[in-house]
Amino acid sequence: MKTLSIDLETYSDVDLGKSGVYPYSESEEFQILLFGYSVDGGPVQVVDLICGDQIPQDVLSALTDPAVLKFAYNANFERVCLSRYLHDLGIFDNGDYCQGDDTVGYYLDPASWRCTMVWGGYNGLPMKLSECGAALGLDKQKMSEGADLIRFFCRPCKPTKSNGGRTRNLPQHDLNKWRTFKEYNRRDVEVEQSIQQRLQRYPVPDTVWSEYAIDQKINDRGVRIDQDLVAQAIRIDEVSKSSLLQRMQDITHLENPNSVLQMKDWLAEHGVMTDTLGKKAVAELIDTVTPEVREVLELRQQASKSSTKKYITMQNALCLDGRVRGMFQFYGANRTGRFAGRLVQLQNLPQNHLEELVEARTITKAGDFRSLDMLYDSVPQVLSELIRTAFIPKPGYKYIVSDYAAIEARVIAWYAGETWRQEAFANGEDIYCASASAMFHVPVEKHGVNGHLRQRGKVAELALGYGGSCGALRAMGALSMGMEESELQPLVDMWREASPKIVAFWQDVDNAARDAIAGRRTVKLRNLMFSYYSGMLFIALPSGRKLAYAKPYLTENRFGVISIGYWGTGTARKWEQQETYGAKIVENIVQATSRDILCYAMKNLKDQQICMHIHDELVIEVPESTPIEAITSIMGQTPPWAEGLLLRADGYDCHFYQKD
Repeated sequence: MKTLSIDLETYSDVDLGKSGVYPYSESEEFQILLFGYSVDGGPVQVVDLICGDQIPQDVLSALTDPAVLKFAYNANFERVCLSRYLHDLGIFDNGDYCQGDDTVGYYLDPASWRCTMVWGGYNGLPMKLSECGAALGLDKQKMSEGADLIRFFCRPCKPTKSNGGRTRNLPQHDLNKWRTFKEYNRRDVEVEQSIQQRLQRYPVPDTVWSEYAIDQKINDRGVRIDQDLVAQAIRIDEVSKSSLLQRMQDITHLENPNSVLQMKDWLAEHGVMTDTLGKKAVAELIDTVTPEVREVLELRQQASKSSTKKYITMQNALCLDGRVRGMFQFYGANRTGRFAGRLVQLQNLPQNHLEELVEARTITKAGDFRSLDMLYDSVPQVLSELIRTAFIPKPGYKYIVSDYAAIEARVIAWYAGETWRQEAFANGEDIYCASASAMFHVPVEKHGVNGHLRQRGKVAELALGYGGSCGALRAMGALSMGMEESELQPLVDMWREASPKIVAFWQDVDNAARDAIAGRRTVKLRNLMFSYYSGMLFIALPSGRKLAYAKPYLTENRFGVISIGYWGTGTARKWEQQETYGAKIVENIVQATSRDILCYAMKNLKDQQICMHIHDELVIEVPESTPIEAITSIMGQTPPWAEGLLLRADGYDCHFYQKD
């Protein structure tokens, strides 16, 4: 046996969507119902475990055999569920996957697992099985009855008179549905196999599969949660919202100040007309109204702050050992291959700016609402800033947090050959000051000479590197920083004049992509390779990884310019035609390369206990005696495929996660 394709149908009383597969499979009620499999691409077999069938011994042995490749769509689900199943059978073996006191040892080693969802994502395809099959035009598609069957057999049901008060549906409760469910299980394996066969021409490099194994290990390890802090934060938020509501009622005499309709009427009575009470609209109103109305709007802002959603998610996703697992989706952004967040969504954690962070955390953990309310202007804001601190290392350990300094700015300067930027990085200069100096032709120092220009250099750097113009500056908050509308276009012009090689790189990339598509050929651009074959545009990065654009074509856009079209997953998560251009492709290339640099560091640090990564940052659980330099020196190493790229990794240690 060389390969094993697998699909499971399971039951648990834990909500998979809210908690993820790790707590789902830990439940005492968890059970594998159907085990669909195919050996070496042969006919699909369905093992009806709930009706007494047994998985063949050679198949059970293959699950722990590193020489057998296991394929599944969203393989993390199958691997974690089968880890629990094998534990229950008493035949679990994870090989050398676990080292020392690492917490990954409960799960099967992911090194011999291959996720067909990732395979599709690598090639720019949708991440859902049904959508991936449809995009590939497969003859056999996922059965549409699946959602109803899963609701019927895989989740608890509501007890009613008609169903005899039962809380779960078993095969004997509807044998026709059960037969259809078994066929559904069989079909999923067949569709997954068809995707494998169709994608044989577009393989995923072994280097990416090794990154996937590291990602799975990070998901298996999880992050320890301060459960006392989380519980008290949720309780305090309830008290705070009740207090804020009471204060609004005392001022407005409204029955429900949270009602948009009631609040609009009250505002109108006080001379304030508004079409919306959205966050942005309220923020704009606050500076233009009377003190009484301002207080009400500020109270409403505080009350509407969703400071506890992530705390509640932490509780829902908590495993039996006090850790949250499964927070990262490998290849979640299939245009660049960057990771996406799941469950707690670490990629959009609120920042912490409290100077008294330890004190605020101590008061919150003690459940002292009165002190928080007395010491701080906004209790919800304090709770929001403390979310990061709910992640804590295990006893005897600390976190070392290490990240890259201005990684995207360094990468784009390296690709474009923008010499002055590279020199600024080599000299350890602040890139925002250096950019402002190049734009305004005067020396700029942070907190020093012409220091006021640094903010303009910063907003320009963040907004304009990928072809952005005035709209990008507005979106980055230029106007709220005090800039005038009339200043925006000159700022765009100055930035582009100071960065001519980056501007030229946008056009060079656009030309290379269009030439590859039009000529159905390969075009080399410096250390990038643009290739069209088998209906795909691939961009080979220096790392060896490729970016994929499915079914590319040239078309005339709304401005009458020939542009690049392709099929991909849009903002509404639908498979649809999309448009791109040189500067946007440059953004994909730079972000993808930054991602590859982070993965290179992960590989170099794979023997460390990495438990989180957020954008360009790694959070590693290390023994107390570990020096920060032991991590940053490794993380700051330039990959061999990126000769000449200047990297710098900074770091700090802490006993709860925070921003330094």
